[in-house]
Amino acid sequence: MERNIVEDILKLKKEKNAIILAHYYQPGEVQDLADFVGDSYYLSEIAKDCKEDVVVLCGVKFMAESAKILSPKKTVLMSCENAGCPMADMANEEELVKLKEKYPNAYVVCYINSTAKVKAHCDVSVTSSSALNILKNIPNKEVLFLPDKNLGQYIAEAFPKKEFILWDGYCKYHNKIEKSAILDLKDKYKDAQILVHPECVKEVRELGDYVGSTSGIIDFATKSSAKDFIIATEEGVLHQLKKKNPNKNFHIPGGRICCEDMKKTTLEGLYDTLLNMKNEMILDEDIREKAFISLENMHKLAK
Repeated sequence: MERNIVEDILKLKKEKNAIILAHYYQPGEVQDLADFVGDSYYLSEIAKDCKEDVVVLCGVKFMAESAKILSPKKTVLMSCENAGCPMADMANEEELVKLKEKYPNAYVVCYINSTAKVKAHCDVSVTSSSALNILKNIPNKEVLFLPDKNLGQYIAEAFPKKEFILWDGYCKYHNKIEKSAILDLKDKYKDAQILVHPECVKEVRELGDYVGSTSGIIDFATKSSAKDFIIATEEGVLHQLKKKNPNKNFHIPGGRICCEDMKKTTLEGLYDTLLNMKNEMILDEDIREKAFISLENMHKLAK
């Protein structure tokens, strides 16, 4: 009899009292298996509030770190041990400490796509869906934002009275989406709406009928009466877009936008992780406690 790996994973999940959380950029078969699928902010909320003892995070390292920071008593497992985030790795604590000394009055805001060590030196973490709400509640005139300069620039445009000091980091996948590739598609699909993630460069964001997070893009497309959409973000989001909107068409600029690290999760790897309780996220308690403040403030200030 042929083995059914999905059934095996679901059985193991029950035995281990585990919950499986998957980001929108994960492979489709992983999203279909997960208990919850969402963006970084949503997954961090679920991990914090869930009753299960074990959280399996299908995403990249900073997401598993965030889950562990918020839920130190839970066992947090990464679906793939070496799934990282090049953008998160562009920021380091040594350089951040120097910048904080240079700008002592700045409120330090990090994108959730940051390492635990970086979060430990920040006042608040934000996601692309919560950033604008959070910044409304920050009184400081000076804001030091890291690591994504494109998202930082997008936020800065909404707060012209604040002074932003932007770290020189970026998502290598969103950063290389080209204006010309979007215009080529728009030329082909005249009535298409352009939905853009704020990690894209300014000239791409300016083309957007909507600019927002992955969950925001899905919501916008689902509510829209348009039939064609140009989607300027990682292609994993197409899985949920097509499930929710089977009669609509979605087009990716340049044909592909694929985050290699997000695609490292496999069903076999997920099974192995749960079976052997592998890839556990362990954090130094001092770093965890300091980083907790930035994530706790994210949840407080977003409300």
